[in-house]
Amino acid sequence: MTYLAVPISAKNAAQAAEQVRRAAAGGAEMLELRMDYLEGLTADLAKQVLRQTQALAGEAVPLIVTCRDAREGGAIDYPESLRIEILAMALGEGAGFIDVEFVNFQRLAFRQRIESALAQAKGRLILSTHDFAGPFDDIKRRHHDIVQACPAAVPKLVCTANHINDCFVAFDLLHEVDGDCIVLCMGQAGLISRVLAKELGGLVTFASLDEASGTAPGQVTLDAFKGLYHHDSMDRETELFGVIADPVGHSLSPAIHNACLADKGINGVYLPLLVQGGREGLFGFLDNVLSRPWLGFRGFSVTIPHKHSALDYVRQKGGFIEPLAAQIGAANTLVIERQATSDERLGAYNTDYAGALDAIADGMGISREGFRCMPVAVVGAGGVARAIVAGLTDAGAKVTIYNRTVERAEQLAADFGCVCAGLDAFSHLDARLLVNCTSIGMHPKVDTTPVPPELLKSGMAVFDTVYNPAETLLLKHAKAAGARTIDGIAMFVNQALAQFHLFTTQSADPALMRRVVLDSLR
Repeated sequence: MTYLAVPISAKNAAQAAEQVRRAAAGGAEMLELRMDYLEGLTADLAKQVLRQTQALAGEAVPLIVTCRDAREGGAIDYPESLRIEILAMALGEGAGFIDVEFVNFQRLAFRQRIESALAQAKGRLILSTHDFAGPFDDIKRRHHDIVQACPAAVPKLVCTANHINDCFVAFDLLHEVDGDCIVLCMGQAGLISRVLAKELGGLVTFASLDEASGTAPGQVTLDAFKGLYHHDSMDRETELFGVIADPVGHSLSPAIHNACLADKGINGVYLPLLVQGGREGLFGFLDNVLSRPWLGFRGFSVTIPHKHSALDYVRQKGGFIEPLAAQIGAANTLVIERQATSDERLGAYNTDYAGALDAIADGMGISREGFRCMPVAVVGAGGVARAIVAGLTDAGAKVTIYNRTVERAEQLAADFGCVCAGLDAFSHLDARLLVNCTSIGMHPKVDTTPVPPELLKSGMAVFDTVYNPAETLLLKHAKAAGARTIDGIAMFVNQALAQFHLFTTQSADPALMRRVVLDSLR
């Protein structure tokens, strides 16, 4: 079993009681009493908080008692003698676990006092080691050293993931070891290690009560664990999906895909995957995934800045490339396809094309034929722009591409037989439809716009592919000018519906998707 533990990081007994009540109500499966957060700590205060917690949480919720050394991440620097006294007291009071720093346990006098307390109680020892700067030099050696020092202890190894690729050696350790073990990576890049701990059989993963009360960088909230990431139903057969992006924190894809997975009764979870480092970082991530089929990854949404590189990766690996994706030169969807043999093949697709054209046609009240000879201005020359330009030119529109880097606009224009101009040519803008394909105006930089407001006119339609926020500054300016506005949510939902079908072969509910997007944006 993997316990979902909530750290209680209170400053006083009253605050601790409130946190325990909230954790219990939220479905915490274990509590960690972080005694080092209590102000004015004494053994009597620690005993009061422990007994209070036992009464509120009940016998069914195991307790970890931790009084962390400040050198290992403790909140307040309390004397070692007091910390040991509190840990011994906790065992005597029936705590299920005590957490002790491995670096201290290696000292004979410290170890003897802890072992003496353990010999007189039923609680178990967690031996923890942390690296707050980055990944361990050799995580398997660190695990081996802990096991050798105390075979009965639960090894706990927590380090910082400076890149998502740092997580994979942690996954390997959990996959390979026998017996109880806790292995987690801190930071935003390490988020997936916290969510996947249950699938990989880790003894404990930690959830914060809310965004403000976490005790380590990158902790996921209890509500997100239980709701968004389907912790209760996760098991070793859970299939994994995710959105590959940099940045990724703004993405609503996890919310909509996880809602649809639950709606269809599919044992799967969709994750935000912060993949930094451009092409090299993406290739390394995909190599790590494909070399570990036991992780259960089945597909990815791909967005800024990785769409071109994703297609290149699949081409290098000899995978399947949808002709449309090859024509566009970018992939927004990767699917790991099971073969008849034990091998797996990667497929690349692009669902932006149809998603965008359908959104624009619906928003303008026209059919696909209505695009013929329509003057269109497209701002941007990235992956989304390629898909939309491909669709618009295929439908017969007269497209002009505006981009900060003229060379990229020239290449895109040459590929699809249209014209281009630099941003300084905006003053001559004459289009019935304006499409923003850049990330300008996206959360959190919502006070920016790619087009000067004075260029927006009544009778023009303005489509912004940015969906967070739903009404960007560009759309606000367009509405004020009397133009018809089309938000990015329609395109986002359309392309996500196609992705979900590629991932699962099932059809998601479009009304559910749109409702989740709007609820999330609110």
